[in-house]
Amino acid sequence: MMRYGAFLFFLFSIFSGFAQVPKTIEICPSCKIKTIKDGISNASEFDTLLIKKGIYNEFNILVDKPLTLKGENFPVIDGEERGEILRIVSDNVTIDGLYIINVGTSYTTDYAAIRVVKSENFLIQNVVLERLFFGIYLEKSNNGKVYHNKIIGDAVDEYNSGNGIQLWYSHNVQVDRNIVQGVRDGIYLEFSDNVTINNNVSANNLRYGLHFMFSNDDVYTNNTFENNGAGVAVMFSKRIKMVDNIFRKNWGTAAFGMLLKEINDAEIVGNTFQENTVGISIEGSNRIEYNNNNFISNGWAVKVLGACYANSFVNNNFLYNSFDISYNSKLNDNVFERNYWSDYTGYDLDKDGIGDVPYRPVKLFSYVVNRTPETIVLLRSMFMDIIDFSEKVSPVFTPDNLLDAMPLMKKSE
Repeated sequence: MMRYGAFLFFLFSIFSGFAQVPKTIEICPSCKIKTIKDGISNASEFDTLLIKKGIYNEFNILVDKPLTLKGENFPVIDGEERGEILRIVSDNVTIDGLYIINVGTSYTTDYAAIRVVKSENFLIQNVVLERLFFGIYLEKSNNGKVYHNKIIGDAVDEYNSGNGIQLWYSHNVQVDRNIVQGVRDGIYLEFSDNVTINNNVSANNLRYGLHFMFSNDDVYTNNTFENNGAGVAVMFSKRIKMVDNIFRKNWGTAAFGMLLKEINDAEIVGNTFQENTVGISIEGSNRIEYNNNNFISNGWAVKVLGACYANSFVNNNFLYNSFDISYNSKLNDNVFERNYWSDYTGYDLDKDGIGDVPYRPVKLFSYVVNRTPETIVLLRSMFMDIIDFSEKVSPVFTPDNLLDAMPLMKKSE
């Protein structure tokens, strides 16, 4: 028994040597370890680097082991515009509470404040990024979270600016509660599936507040896209859910709240499109459900450019738009039913809340403006009112089956 007990003690001693307890390494100008690079070099896996308040003039910092980099009172990492600042190439890395500035600008390399490459289970939170090229760049990295960060760029031209949060071939990622402004695209996805984008504010960006291409089964909810070159572009993707977002004040000659191009089997529910040049611009998009959305004071609420089939518009509110629906063809394979139209002048004799006269939302004048944009100067003229009325009575140029046979008398709640 003594020999057996001694043998167990020997085995325990061996294995306990391998199970190192994670430690905290302090980094500061007066500490034993003064730079973040030295901290990473001296750390073991799953250690925490506690970066004290101060300024750290470092770039090309490589995180190549599972670590937590935690800032105390937002220490500043100044890349001095010399290149990329933080590159993560390990699984299980957390970046928390850092203030990163002065990313290098390059016309051949997408320098980022934080780049995550082929990594799993990452967390980037409570980070402030300023004076950047690209902000947070996820490259072939999965099962992570980008949470509660503030990304403030100073982009002037698209050609020499990058995106705030970019996902490329990255799946199962949460992008939540970030503020992004002053960059090219606020949030950009390409070939990235099963991504959730929730509770973000993307405003004052040069091109799009949110832009994604070739990305399927993504969900974005409760975001605000305001005063961007254009609000959101969703392109060449399937099964996207867009719920309870705000698209506001995206003005310009080619601006829209949302652009849908080659999108199939999507849900657009509970969103508000307010004061955009175009609320939604749709092209080549099919089997989409538009339910319970509010279109308020846009130039065009919905602009359908062609090849759009089997879509349904139900229980939406169209309020005070210059044009509610615009079509560029005489064919219609979409359903409009039980929507509220502020321009509707019909009556409800049986008091069931449904108008007794169908509503035709496409004005002839919108057809004219599509062909000859300069005619928009005649928008409020009496002549335009007369030809719109005549087209409603006897449709010639607009789809004769495009009507809401059950228009609501009161706004849909």
